[in-house]
Amino acid sequence: METKLTRITELAKQKPRVKLQTLIHAIDEESLKAAHSALSTGKASGVDAMTKEKYGEKLQENITDLLARMRRQAYRPQAVKRVYIPKSDGKKRPLGIPSYEDKLVQRTLNEILTVIYETEFLECSYGFRPGRSCHDALKEVARILETRKVSYVVDADIKGFFDNVDHEWMMKFLQERIQDPNLLRLIQRFLKAGIIEAGIEYETDTGTPQGGIISPTLANVYLHYVLDLWFTVKIKRECRGEAYLIRYADDFICFFQHQADAEAFYEKNDRATGEIQPGDS
Repeated sequence: METKLTRITELAKQKPRVKLQTLIHAIDEESLKAAHSALSTGKASGVDAMTKEKYGEKLQENITDLLARMRRQAYRPQAVKRVYIPKSDGKKRPLGIPSYEDKLVQRTLNEILTVIYETEFLECSYGFRPGRSCHDALKEVARILETRKVSYVVDADIKGFFDNVDHEWMMKFLQERIQDPNLLRLIQRFLKAGIIEAGIEYETDTGTPQGGIISPTLANVYLHYVLDLWFTVKIKRECRGEAYLIRYADDFICFFQHQADAEAFYEKNDRATGEIQPGDS
């Protein structure tokens, strides 16, 4: 698996404008077994009621069957089980639990997406990326405030982002770098897998897979195009003074030298999406 991922990484770096093909082959027996070993034990099960321990009792048989279904396009992700966990403020947060088999496939798929898009993502993106953390983002925020000519800050997040990602645009963005129809079909099936809550199944026409391992990576791909590149290529060029962006998942901070640039950026976001929620600005 490492050899295949290394090869994909090399291709992504060497050919940044070329759409990558034949990626699905990286999901094989070795990678799925490695995913099984890496997943934690004792976790809550999804709609399949399958645990790591139970799946591992017939690991070879289960993996062989899974790969056979994938090769004949018969594998379809199961709906995600939605449960609610209490928050510190007394409210409850929805949590999605995929089936165990889907966790295996998502983990392997996520490794493929990660090696492709780590060559694409910009330095301003910090959330859910290898070797980066919220502490790194905070350090960069402090560095910008201390060393750059900035006096105005737009602190915002995107309301309900993970639940409202547009699937059509998500697939268009992925097709900018991926031309493997089998891999794209697999991602789309995860997006459309649905949710089961209190025994009732709901379709998922928008959003990324709840609780899914690939969800943060897909979110980063989406925001790479709609926010990071837009800010870097368009917004910065239109500003009279200095401007910087730091993003962690769907939370982001923009820094501006001039008040007029900060206000113009905020107004553009508000008109474009209607979803930007201000923090302390």
